Amino acid sequence: MNANEIQKLCRLGENSRVQFKLRLENPAKIAPELVAFANSKGGILIIGIEDKTGKIIGISYEQAQQMSTLIGQVANEWVNPTIYLETETIEVEGRIVLAVHVAEGINKPYKDKSGNIWVKQSSDKRRITENGEILALFQESGSFRPEEKGVRRTSVNDIDMFLLNEYVEKFYGKRAEEFGVPMEQLLKNLQILTPEGQVTLAGLMFFGKHPEMYEPSFVIKAVSFYGNEMGGLEYRDSKDIYGTIPRMFSEGISFLKANLHSLQAGQSFNSIGKLEISEVALREILQNALVHRDYLLQAPIRIMIFDNRVEIVSPGGLPKGVSVESIQYGMTCQRNSLMASFCAKTMEYRGLGTGILRAVKEEQGNIRFENEEGSQFKVIIARPCEVYEPSYSQGSFVVQEPLIEHYAPRRSAPIPSGMSSREMRARCPSLPKGEEESACRLLSFCQTYQGMLEMMEATGYRSRTSFRRRLLTPLMESGLLEQEYKERPNTPKQRYRSTINVS
Repeated sequence: MNANEIQKLCRLGENSRVQFKLRLENPAKIAPELVAFANSKGGILIIGIEDKTGKIIGISYEQAQQMSTLIGQVANEWVNPTIYLETETIEVEGRIVLAVHVAEGINKPYKDKSGNIWVKQSSDKRRITENGEILALFQESGSFRPEEKGVRRTSVNDIDMFLLNEYVEKFYGKRAEEFGVPMEQLLKNLQILTPEGQVTLAGLMFFGKHPEMYEPSFVIKAVSFYGNEMGGLEYRDSKDIYGTIPRMFSEGISFLKANLHSLQAGQSFNSIGKLEISEVALREILQNALVHRDYLLQAPIRIMIFDNRVEIVSPGGLPKGVSVESIQYGMTCQRNSLMASFCAKTMEYRGLGTGILRAVKEEQGNIRFENEEGSQFKVIIARPCEVYEPSYSQGSFVVQEPLIEHYAPRRSAPIPSGMSSREMRARCPSLPKGEEESACRLLSFCQTYQGMLEMMEATGYRSRTSFRRRLLTPLMESGLLEQEYKERPNTPKQRYRSTINVS
């Protein structure tokens, strides 16, 4: 560091990575500071600066030497395991300060001589005693893996033998009983059972009969909301999805497909259409959420569908050393390597760090990531156009304005010859001038039930609002179009059909 950097830190004040001390005298007070840095993200302890004001007071040459020796002794004798430090003396404004660099530890948790575990809390520190927080530190250092721990009250009887045989037959070419070893020993060899005979968390989540009975938080909560906020009391659809990871993956994708639109997108009339958000991207993201979530956190994965976006939220931030930027370049770090191994053999998972790359490629410009460290990792995908289902008010449509529109117009359907513009005007007096041909085209296209996006494609419309105001609303009010689900006018699956024959 140089003098300018020290002066800048003094102006900005203390934070979770920077601590000021005027003097170092008592080892019992120094050790907690070092422990807190090592258990957190590391930091700098600068000696010779008032901690309340950031004023540079400085220390003498002899004091710098004594304090450097003292802090080295504290790191070696008052902290367990030992912390390795770097110190440097810097001249600032004609005064000497001692900078002590503490790196983030690789053998967490670190403790002081009394056995206390400290972490940084903003510019201060706090002592942690909760088992969950302590286990999280062990997990960060790689000395504890939740997926390998035994699940209480489980035994070999909780293993679904059909799933197990399906797994071993696929990759070993024979059934479990043909290995020539006792079943429990085979399951221990595969890390499905612990040496004590309990089912490992990874084994339960892939081969368990009823994982939700023992781990009720490790499920998926899926909701399709009206609008773009979570605060509403109404929703289109919701489902609690539980079971093994392969089962939750399958049912999670089914929920997404059922609550998203399919576009014709240039395909033949009889095709099932193309999902409005890339199915490849959805599969990669949901699979990553199930395999790489933090299983220390008792929280479900959440799938939330809004009118303008889809969010898939995984408990726990990205693993240590991984950032939002790096995952988009293919960097991978397996938090749950045993689960990743099972997943690679039972699902589409490859474990090469290419899943996010494929998702980004499939949804270029429409996908973003939010990482809340230690809390959650969120993937947000913009929908190609917002969903605004019609609602009735005294027999009339209430038109809602969209917040965003990304939908591009498609090739229009041919103009039918069976109805003239004058006849259309007579049947639908409220139709805006100049829309007669589009209305005829739409009625001809809707001889069978059609969805909103397909109707917009057929008429070349880009904006839902304009389409509703200029075509859908007048034709509905004139009785020329009818809804398929009349008792549920706001359903996202609503379709429309012409009430007259237009060829």
